[in-house]
Amino acid sequence: MYRKKKGTGLLALSALAFGFVGSSIGAAQTASNSLGIFENQSDVGSVAPPGTATFDAATGVYTVRSAGEDLWANVDGFHFVWKRVSGDVSLTGDVKVADGSATSHPHRKALLMFRQTLDSDALFAVAAIHGSEETALQFRRAKGEMMQTILFNIGAPQRMRLEKRGDTVTLFLSMHGEPLHQTGASMKIHFDGTFYAGLGMCARKKDTVEQATFTHVDLQSLNPPAAPAAMELYSTLHTIAVDPNVPMDFVIQTGKGQMEAPNWSRDGETLIFNRAGKLWSVPASEGEGGFSEARPIDIGNATDCTGSHGLSPDGKWLAMTCTTPNQPGRRVYIVPAMGGTPRLVTANPNSYFHSWSPDGRTILFTRPRQGTLSIYSIAADGGQETALTSGTGISDDPDYSSDGRWIYFNSDRAGRMQIWRMRPDGSQPEQVTFDKRPNWTPHPAPDGKSILILSYDKDVMGHPANTDVTLRILNISGGEIRDLVRIVGGVCSDNVPNWAPDGAHVAFVSYQFLPAEDEGSTQ
Repeated sequence: MYRKKKGTGLLALSALAFGFVGSSIGAAQTASNSLGIFENQSDVGSVAPPGTATFDAATGVYTVRSAGEDLWANVDGFHFVWKRVSGDVSLTGDVKVADGSATSHPHRKALLMFRQTLDSDALFAVAAIHGSEETALQFRRAKGEMMQTILFNIGAPQRMRLEKRGDTVTLFLSMHGEPLHQTGASMKIHFDGTFYAGLGMCARKKDTVEQATFTHVDLQSLNPPAAPAAMELYSTLHTIAVDPNVPMDFVIQTGKGQMEAPNWSRDGETLIFNRAGKLWSVPASEGEGGFSEARPIDIGNATDCTGSHGLSPDGKWLAMTCTTPNQPGRRVYIVPAMGGTPRLVTANPNSYFHSWSPDGRTILFTRPRQGTLSIYSIAADGGQETALTSGTGISDDPDYSSDGRWIYFNSDRAGRMQIWRMRPDGSQPEQVTFDKRPNWTPHPAPDGKSILILSYDKDVMGHPANTDVTLRILNISGGEIRDLVRIVGGVCSDNVPNWAPDGAHVAFVSYQFLPAEDEGSTQ
């Protein structure tokens, strides 16, 4: 069973110094301005009694008091003190939600916000601290759409920064005064022209007034993004609920470099992923005090492993795609789930694991053949491989349905990359998706009713990494497709089966390019 635990401590990752060279947007305003660096305040949505925001020039403290039912779904209600801005900006502040009463809602929230308009259903991005000390990056990508949340349960930070560079909005935190560092909370949203930046408070109860204070507030205009050579890749391992009514996205791990292709242990307690050519395991929920520590899996003398890995249906064996000293070139190996000596499965190099059959007897893998990429099956004990696809082009990312009656895969045999399925012996191939978007990596749900697919924008060619993609849910019986989450990703985000055993969550990796750290920054 997937669980989420309460944590109250420091983020378990290196604190990264991060600085900005820019100009203070509020610098021209004086202390005589009753709202400090901001120009006005408003109730957004239904707020009764009306909210208030004040600024104490002597102490530099902003105090925002507000009722408001929620910042959620497709309608908001909160109080907002704001300034109109444009371009790339950052908003930073020390944030504290005031202690509440016995009847206060635990999810009352203090906000650092970018918002397109003051309409109650406007698109926005917000860094929020809850009364329960949960921290979140919340956003609505388009006017009137449902809000989404990237959630942490790591305790309330001392300082937060919300940063917009181009269409990327990123959350930075400092828990106890260490330099601000990225948290893995980053998303793409387009603000058109002038928008609003400011501070807010939402009581989470429409008739109750709650309070938040903000100090050392800094609103800056940022220089253009750094040159590509000065950008660094960060990876974030997520789990997300597939229920459209509970759009919760949890960050499990984040850091520099590339993580790849998570999948779940059979008890739903652990995620396995690839990083730096090795396989790692990490609890599928935050531990006490922040992110849990990832631990390397013992894979013997295997190296250069890829994101092509997965546990057997009984959870006893781990298939992986690696290189060993006596077998140059990546092949499929099996090790005990808890680690051990790798056993060779595929004799030919350039073979990449993809899926176990539900009975655990057969493994699907892909291998180039005469200029094509083809799908093969082989007994889990090794032996003769069987080609399941033929012809030209690409057939890739095969995954068994939960009942074993179908193999779902993606193929460009009809011209555009779409989802197909075939019988386990390769017979009866039939196309499943027909839209204009290139669709990859089909992963059937445990209940057999839906498939997770990764879709690129319609003009994207191939299977690139680090680009805009959407994870979508395909209803098998009706053929309807709905968006689950839009990320920066692609190849390596979800190469292999990534559904939680209970079918309520999926795991994936998103990527962020951020300016290289400035060692001189302590903000």
